[in-house]
Amino acid sequence: MATAQHTFHIPVMGIGYTIDSPARVAMYGITSVISLVDDILIEKMREYHSKKRNKKFRPISNKVNDFRAKRITAYLDLMDEVVDEKFEELKESAQNRGDEIKKYLQMLPDQSALKTKFSELTEEYDIGKAWNWLKDHITPGKIDVNIMTKLDRPNYKGKEKLSSEYSDAHAALRGFAKSTLDASVVLSAGMNPRLYGYMQEFPDFYPDESGNLKKRIILKVSDYRSALIQGKYLAKKGLWVSEYRVESGLNCGGHAFATDGYLMGPILEEFKNKRTELRETVHALYCDALEKRGNSVPETPHEVRITAQGGVGTAGEHQFLQDQYGVDSVGWGTPFLLVPEAVNIDTNTMHLLENAEEDDLYLSDISPLGVPFNSVRGNTKDIEKEDRIAAGRPGSPCPKKYVSLSTEFTEKPICKASRQYQYLKLQELEEENLEPTEYDKTYDSIVEKSCICVGLGTAALLANNLDTRIEGEGVSICPGPNMAYFSEEVPLQTMVNHIYGKSDILSRKDRPHMFLKELGLYVDYLKTQLADNADSMDEKQQKYLESFRDNLLDGIDYYRNLFGQADFPQNNGAATIFDGLDSFEEELKTLPIQQFAPAE
Repeated sequence: MATAQHTFHIPVMGIGYTIDSPARVAMYGITSVISLVDDILIEKMREYHSKKRNKKFRPISNKVNDFRAKRITAYLDLMDEVVDEKFEELKESAQNRGDEIKKYLQMLPDQSALKTKFSELTEEYDIGKAWNWLKDHITPGKIDVNIMTKLDRPNYKGKEKLSSEYSDAHAALRGFAKSTLDASVVLSAGMNPRLYGYMQEFPDFYPDESGNLKKRIILKVSDYRSALIQGKYLAKKGLWVSEYRVESGLNCGGHAFATDGYLMGPILEEFKNKRTELRETVHALYCDALEKRGNSVPETPHEVRITAQGGVGTAGEHQFLQDQYGVDSVGWGTPFLLVPEAVNIDTNTMHLLENAEEDDLYLSDISPLGVPFNSVRGNTKDIEKEDRIAAGRPGSPCPKKYVSLSTEFTEKPICKASRQYQYLKLQELEEENLEPTEYDKTYDSIVEKSCICVGLGTAALLANNLDTRIEGEGVSICPGPNMAYFSEEVPLQTMVNHIYGKSDILSRKDRPHMFLKELGLYVDYLKTQLADNADSMDEKQQKYLESFRDNLLDGIDYYRNLFGQADFPQNNGAATIFDGLDSFEEELKTLPIQQFAPAE
């Protein structure tokens, strides 16, 4: 596995926003992640890029056996080809010291070993030799993919339910595993034991005779315990987790999987302290499993990378995560939504994001998965949804059905955002004879669900002038709270310069430190939980919320000690951090959790 040239990566965003990001940024050494949710969109993007690069395109019909996996494999193979071609073109520009290879070099961090060596060679040797050396030593970024393990909808052939290997996540995994990529699959949204077991079917996940892994596993995790449990589970099957990707529970984009009040700083501290233990524990189980399978057993443990993402917004925070916790890479997601050079974004949505402030960015209940979902007010998918409600026909026609997981009313799963589900649910509501206030509250919770499996991909179609007749033109967008502090479209190089501290594109100087912002989001989340349970609090819920609050208070103590260190970089705003910690601590200690407990 080649050494990464950059200390950041672009995580998966939505379904369509990073669907072809590798074709845009990998030639500059930048790694990004493709969503494998939507094979219909993937097929359209394969046609688009094939024609753009003058390659033969043969459509894969949904009548073909195993069409979903085959579409994904074909698209990933195409991305592999496109990145290779663009990277070779960039390398060739070294002969004339062209703009592309200069751009590659300029975007590298100043402390880059490659950049340092090139600088030394230009002083020692002929300039032409230095450029030739550079051409031979640069590497492209990776084309990684993301599978959301919860989106494992069963599939049917007519009325016949197909076996589990044809379910959505399984087919996506197979599509990736059979591709030519030397890359990683990011598994997010928790454990799926059946999917994890299915990974054993593919040789690329096992070491070759040289000990190399062609296909690698990245687990997106919320804490160390989850990482250890899942890492051991996979190791017992002879599968190695090459990276644990720690994401903030609330200070992120997309779905928000809140922890039980555990904050990102203490979580990263535990990974830092137990990193060697994690690697050695998992390695022992891994070797036993490989030996039983008859596979070659590596003499030393494979690499284990620890990466972090969620709410990072300044060069100081980026460097701090590396220096304090030793993370190998930092994910920058939300800010890249303002970089059309790197992602797919339509003009209307770009303007919406540029003007978004804190109150416009909120944690919504629109996801059919029932998981809190980051959204921005005024997105066109919500407008489309409200128009349907006003017309007396709530719910989506559900053209793609990727989140069809509910069997509440039907044997064949349907989506909670669909017109079919909401019609049945509202019929049931009519029969309950609720009080008007309770009826309105329940009605709103039903029709609030939005067709995000379509909406999160539509921007890619609009941005590339592709056919939207299946999807419509409503766009869902899922930025994190960090978007409030970035307010203008920027070129790729400008964003990279911001990440490495060569420039500053923050529109506001009152942005709180990422750890303080996350803490505030958790305090708000706890207050919402208290309000939602005000009329039905039982002893178990009370104990949970008290534990949640205590974990936040422990996090505040940790941050006081951390930020009190003499070598803490003052440009991260230490003074305001302490003020913020004091304020949140006082608020937490005065939250009336006890008063909601039922009287004995």
